[in-house]
Amino acid sequence: MINHESCRRANGGEEGTPMLRVVADEAGREDARMFLDEIVAEGARRMLAAALEAEVDGYIKGLADVVDEHGHRLVVRNGHAEPRPIATGAGPIVVGAPRVNDRRVDDVTGERCRFTSTILTPWCRKSPKVCDVLPLMYLHGMSSGDFGPALSEFFGSGAGLSASVVTRLTAQWQDERKRFAERSLADVDYVYCWADGVHFNVRLEEERLCCLVIVGVRADGRKELVAIADGLRESAGSWADVLRDCKRRGMRAPVVMVGDGALGMWAALRDVFPETREQRCWVHVTANVLNALPKSAQPGARKALAEIRDAEDRAHAEAAIKAFADEYKTKWPKAVAKISDKPDALLCFFDFPAEHWLHLKTTNPIESTFATVRLRTRVTKGPGSKAAGLAMAFKLIESAQDRWRCVNGTHLVALVRAGAGFRNGVLVERQQPATDDVDVGQAEVAA
Repeated sequence: MINHESCRRANGGEEGTPMLRVVADEAGREDARMFLDEIVAEGARRMLAAALEAEVDGYIKGLADVVDEHGHRLVVRNGHAEPRPIATGAGPIVVGAPRVNDRRVDDVTGERCRFTSTILTPWCRKSPKVCDVLPLMYLHGMSSGDFGPALSEFFGSGAGLSASVVTRLTAQWQDERKRFAERSLADVDYVYCWADGVHFNVRLEEERLCCLVIVGVRADGRKELVAIADGLRESAGSWADVLRDCKRRGMRAPVVMVGDGALGMWAALRDVFPETREQRCWVHVTANVLNALPKSAQPGARKALAEIRDAEDRAHAEAAIKAFADEYKTKWPKAVAKISDKPDALLCFFDFPAEHWLHLKTTNPIESTFATVRLRTRVTKGPGSKAAGLAMAFKLIESAQDRWRCVNGTHLVALVRAGAGFRNGVLVERQQPATDDVDVGQAEVAA
């Protein structure tokens, strides 16, 4: 119901002039929303019907000269098919597709020719966009049993993904991951790489799936998935198999590999790509150090670790490491050893552009992406098999890859690959050769 109420508008000390304001009650707003949906659905129905009619008209017009011995046309209209609902992004649309009577006979097969619409294929019940949304909804955490209530509100139908469809999708994803694992890497150059192993449960098997993932940064600054494989508890042998496979397919040694403290990965890296620099993930390092300290000492230790990680240059970071060791080594030597044993692996990022420090300090590109994988496995209590879990993780990372942003300072990535030197994040220009020897030689000639 529409109500009219008058109100006044203040105007610099003068009494405002009365004006009318239209106020719609809740019932009126609901009617307006329903009316809008009906307009959209009716417009979509008319457009689809017009497109189908135009398609049939073009098909028949193109074959208007094809006649039989009596001069009768072989391709004519044949009314309309039984109306059927189609689930679209605009809601359910009921449309009756025009039919064609095509009496031509194929010379090769001897069968009658048939008209097939490219707009509305036979037995189509969902638009391609709706069909594409269903697997994504399943991937991102919706159980197949929840499709009915969710889809009925949007598309007017509760038809979702049956168990057989999910099985076919999983098999298709496994084939896609297999082709991905066999692609050539000779034409791609990964300057930086992150490596990490992610574990999650498998519903129908006792052993957990250990997913070994490598994400790389190309020379143009873009991030992309390099490899994803099943491993045995992040062992050196499993990581070595993944790295050797990448090398066999043409992958160059990355300049820097970022990872956690898993010894297996670093042992494999030194074996396969010994020239690659090592950078420990500071998130994992901080967590490991704090786990070796009592809770009362953790706040101070966290601040001390942040001073090391966020130091302005290597000298200040080394001084902060020494201060941390002096304060905690007496009572908690194990915590200090996690920092002081391999300082070069913790401070490697200082030898690269300052714009890249944020990316080199953590394995966040892998950790943040796998939060979606954990959500999916939490809903379904884990994938049915390791192969299915690996395929699901691959598809989730593949879909998330489109949203990854490039690293900061993309123009500097190519310089790093070219061997340019950086000191404390600043580019070091090539020094001029010494001229002392030249001067001595000229003096001897003059003598």
